[in-house]
Amino acid sequence: MQNHNLNFGEVGIFALGGLGEVGKNMYCVQYKDELVIIDSGLLFPDEFLMGIDYVIPDYSYLIENQDKIKALIITHGHEDHIGAIPFLLKQVKIPVIYANGLAIGLIKNKMEDHRGLKANILEYHEGTSIKLNEIELSFFRTNHSIPDSHGIAIKTPEGVIVHTGDFKFDFTPTFQDASYHEIAKLGQNGVLCLLSDSTNVELEDFTTSERVVSDTIHELFENIEGRIIIATFASNVHRVQQIVEASVATQRKIAVFGRSMEKNIEVGIQMGYIKAPEGTFIYGREVGNIERKKLTILCTGSQGEPLAALSRIASRSHKQISLIPGDTIILSSSPIPGNQESVNRTINLLYKAGATVITQSPFADVHASGHAGQNEQKLMLKLINPQYFMPIHGEYRMLKKHAQLGVDCGLKPENTFIMENGDVLALTANSARIAGKVQTSDVYVDGAAIGEIGSQVIKDRRELSEDGLLSVVMTINQERKEVICTPSVISKGFIYFKDNEQMIKTLQSMALDVTDRYLNTGKKINISGMKNDLIKTLGKYIHDKTNRDPMIMPVIMVL
Repeated sequence: MQNHNLNFGEVGIFALGGLGEVGKNMYCVQYKDELVIIDSGLLFPDEFLMGIDYVIPDYSYLIENQDKIKALIITHGHEDHIGAIPFLLKQVKIPVIYANGLAIGLIKNKMEDHRGLKANILEYHEGTSIKLNEIELSFFRTNHSIPDSHGIAIKTPEGVIVHTGDFKFDFTPTFQDASYHEIAKLGQNGVLCLLSDSTNVELEDFTTSERVVSDTIHELFENIEGRIIIATFASNVHRVQQIVEASVATQRKIAVFGRSMEKNIEVGIQMGYIKAPEGTFIYGREVGNIERKKLTILCTGSQGEPLAALSRIASRSHKQISLIPGDTIILSSSPIPGNQESVNRTINLLYKAGATVITQSPFADVHASGHAGQNEQKLMLKLINPQYFMPIHGEYRMLKKHAQLGVDCGLKPENTFIMENGDVLALTANSARIAGKVQTSDVYVDGAAIGEIGSQVIKDRRELSEDGLLSVVMTINQERKEVICTPSVISKGFIYFKDNEQMIKTLQSMALDVTDRYLNTGKKINISGMKNDLIKTLGKYIHDKTNRDPMIMPVIMVL
């Protein structure tokens, strides 16, 4: 395994996920024999990772260095920061998880789906100081699209490392203000290295305030006459509360669809983040009994996920909700990179069904990003005033652009580091260098299988989706060395054989010719060689005839 070459006394900073991608966040700070992990997130697969449920980091380094791990610190409760905690705990012993507020509720809720897993979860607060050994942790409040988001200051003997978490600067938030004074105080006292969120770096100005979105949602609800179907991120508790308040103000009942939305609202209500008069929320089965202009349907599917509630409503496959004339759909979100095509597909289906669709636009602020735009990132850089800067949480172009902002704000180019997952940045009070690389890669979660699905399986699935499967089934009598009955040729996703009878006959004949060569050698039948020869011979014929390359699977039964 590749490993870092940290010198004694150097602080090592590296990511196992979150660099060159939006999601899968996991960052590590190591000093001597102390290792602190920040966040344990997952990445939702794109359409090319067929059948994969989640993508998580490779935990090999953590497994081999379990004795050094002192804590897992959670910045906030989004899935790309807490979603992989159960998978991590199945492989790595984590002595304590530090989290705050809503994140604790969401983590505990998630743990219920993984019976037998236990975690020692302790709550931190702004102003809390946690002394490990030579490392000390403190926290500062930030604005984000979920309550209780925090940045982290990690004090080491060589200097302070600041991790912003996901943040924005919202001067008119719907929840608490960010701790500007604490952030400024860190900068005044001196920061060795800043790790800062890069997700929204392509926005030149400040992000829209949540207060603006709240006002827009209230105005829309007052003017829409029919049913409102509104989709947002299940974890965006601020937005859910805005929708609740707008529904209550316009005397609408709320029906919730989507398992993650239901669970997050349940946690939000229990912890006091979502407040609604009794009777506001109704069961899905009651939808048909409510007057259309008195109903809000709150659902998942803002990213066009095929199995989410909104996608099933759009495709008319939802069991309880059918679109009717006069319905208005509000997408209170923006597409995550890579999801634009699936979102557009859902919007087109909604329009085809006759619905009115409202999305984020210059005419309707129905969504505000939870991530800082360039001016907010510059403000963070100026407040923290770090000696070294490492942009995090973003695709390569985002990291690159964020690094340039650092230079624009007065950092030396040589003190700004654009890293890849696994790269180790070694720091002392007056030096910085790249100190090798730790093992990291994508690990696929497919049902109960963690890491058992490799790139070859994904490649096979892709081939099956593109060119289909051709199977040749035959039975051989080993004693008489002959084929019993004509081989069966089965096509799945390749061609319709009823219209290609001649091709079937040719394939059967070619299969018999190949088989006969192996049966007539007078030696023991080489089944493996026979299968490989069938794949090669039939594959060449099919490619020449159809210019397609289906997966060929010979099935040979020996009697």
